[in-house]
Amino acid sequence: MAEEEIKYYHQTVDQNGKRKWLYPLIRIDFWYKYRSVVAYVLLGFLFAAPYIKINGHQFLLFNIIERKFILFGQVFWPQDFFIIVLMMLTGLVGIVLFTSAFGRIFCGWVCPQTIFLEMVFRRIEVWIEGEPAARKKLDNSPWTQDKIIKKTSKHIIYVLISFFIANTFLAYVIGTEELWKIMTEPITLHLVGFISIWLFTAAFYYVFAHVRELVCIVACPYGRLQGVLLDKNSLVVAYHYLRGEPRGRIKKNEVNPQPLGDCVDCNLCVAVCPTGIDIREGTQLECVNCTACIDACNQVMDKVNRPRNLIGYYSEEMIKNDERAPKLTLRMKAYGIIILIMIGVSTYFILSKKDIDVSVLRAAGTMYQEQPNNFVSNLYTAEVVNKSAKPVKIDFAPESKTHKIQWVQPIDSLAPEATAKVTFFLLVPQSEIKKTKTSVALQVLQDGAVIDHIETNFLGPVN
Repeated sequence: MAEEEIKYYHQTVDQNGKRKWLYPLIRIDFWYKYRSVVAYVLLGFLFAAPYIKINGHQFLLFNIIERKFILFGQVFWPQDFFIIVLMMLTGLVGIVLFTSAFGRIFCGWVCPQTIFLEMVFRRIEVWIEGEPAARKKLDNSPWTQDKIIKKTSKHIIYVLISFFIANTFLAYVIGTEELWKIMTEPITLHLVGFISIWLFTAAFYYVFAHVRELVCIVACPYGRLQGVLLDKNSLVVAYHYLRGEPRGRIKKNEVNPQPLGDCVDCNLCVAVCPTGIDIREGTQLECVNCTACIDACNQVMDKVNRPRNLIGYYSEEMIKNDERAPKLTLRMKAYGIIILIMIGVSTYFILSKKDIDVSVLRAAGTMYQEQPNNFVSNLYTAEVVNKSAKPVKIDFAPESKTHKIQWVQPIDSLAPEATAKVTFFLLVPQSEIKKTKTSVALQVLQDGAVIDHIETNFLGPVN
């Protein structure tokens, strides 16, 4: 490993290229309490959302296999894919805005990786194995009965939680009804689903029991985006170096040759960091803005009777100019305007989205047909998609009273979330045909009420 790489990975890899296991402390203070509230609200939402129904639909569903997505009870089919893309772009711009304004705050407060690791798996580890010194001693000790009991208990609980997460994950992908079938019906009927559950269980267990902070440091590309998204006005977790330096320990009855800053060099900010960095070295891509260092430092400042927030939410400009409030830059305003526009456009398309989607096309490779009573006919095929959660009766009717429809394959009641293809002839009086291609209009009726108007082309002989 090159010298630069060794320096970069010093938190988790030693000079020999071996994994350095981290044993972060947990210090509960102002920010940790608020993060806990946010985390448990999000966890409650994560596990409950698949079982919430709106208009008969699952609250959230991302069924990639069947190309069916449900967001907040609204069904999005392949025909609505552009709306999904637009919403994803809106979210991407939103991430850019929040990163440029608040750094990697998503990682520390909202990211499932951080929430599960720090608020679930780490707490179980502390409960079973104790504080960092005890955990490190246990890992380095030989396999005794006490160690076997503690390690086995911990990893059994890890597997059970991972199994629960895997089932929840599949509920978002295949739906709760299908998941229930896998759980209650014979395994032979759902072998792929059964294997998938255990594969995801193994994956989640491996991530949270072994990979851990390497997901944030190595695998996740989001941290590397900070280099191009952050600027001197971005509000991030930072060390107020003008106030803290020169750092040094306070010793009784000893006069320092020069006045010391507020930092007492206790290294607690490093001890509590889940990615093992020293925040005093400046903003680093490994920092997930979890605020653990803020809480630890504030507790020390309280003990030495110095002001809190030596480490806090600061921008570079705030530190240099000793300002208390961040600035709203032109770039942040521009991003905000763009997001509002994109949200408005997405909202418009979502609200204007119809439960019944109909497309009508002339049958490929067919010409017009001359019919009795001076009528000319064209053959059409129509595809009807019922996006609602109830059966509907669909019919077509020409806008003009002189036009007629003859069904070849009529449409019957359309089941919920079903698709049907129908075929019919449209008959137009030859006297109305003035050119080779004429525009005609059709009405789409749902249970007798007009819900849409469709225009299509009609071919016929010119009089």
